[in-house]
Amino acid sequence: MRTLYLDAFSGISGDMFLGAMLDLGLDFEALKTELAKLHVSGYELTSDRLAKSSIYGTSFDVQVAGGKDHGFIEHHHHDDTAEVAHHHDHDHAETEHHHHHHNARHLTEITALIDASALSATVKARSKAIFTEIAKAEATVHNMPLADVHFHEVGALDSIVDIVGCCVALELMQIDTILASPLTDGSGFINVAHGQMPVPVPAVMQMRVGSAIPIQQRLDIHTELITPTGMGLVKTLVHDFGPLPTEANPTKVGYGFGKRDTGGFNALRAVLFEKKN
Repeated sequence: MRTLYLDAFSGISGDMFLGAMLDLGLDFEALKTELAKLHVSGYELTSDRLAKSSIYGTSFDVQVAGGKDHGFIEHHHHDDTAEVAHHHDHDHAETEHHHHHHNARHLTEITALIDASALSATVKARSKAIFTEIAKAEATVHNMPLADVHFHEVGALDSIVDIVGCCVALELMQIDTILASPLTDGSGFINVAHGQMPVPVPAVMQMRVGSAIPIQQRLDIHTELITPTGMGLVKTLVHDFGPLPTEANPTKVGYGFGKRDTGGFNALRAVLFEKKN
């Protein structure tokens, strides 16, 4: 029985999760091979092992042609013009994103893309569940039907690779159960294309509704630590929250680095546990 414990003392994002899994021993080439089953192009994966605060870990990134643009486009029936709202996803962009009104992917198109892939049934189901959680939260925040949520092409590609990659990683690492510490987020505001967004960001707050996910805020950190993708992963996949397991033995520790400057050690610590005999 393999248990993964996520120590989210500095929040969580898709990049941080995959960085931590790679640091635990996830085969980078095997990850690439599985993601190729999606039959999408225009991205490159990078993985760098480096030290922060003299602690070694892994920095993972999805590099997308044309740059980062984590947006979804909302189409209101009463308005002939497409109105763009912000679905920022990772730690990548600190300021404005540039949105375009073409090449958007509807949630149903994303789920169809996942269904049409050669990925395992488990990876497909988990990936679709995470995407749906995020889209439902965004739809509520922006007062629009779920059917009207469209992800911009570049942001959708980045999110697809990240979210599916996380689910692939869990399968490749043969994780049976996922546990987590209480999550930590920052405070204040972050700047996006349409102004300021409060931290925790609205989609993350919305995903707390109907859940018992514990989040504590660091009032000394004035930026986002929990991204919508990170929250979607946690809400969909984590079985329980609490301290480190006592009925299992830790076998390996990994660190996945975030990209925001928090003024401190910005990483997700992941610990593998094997059940005691």
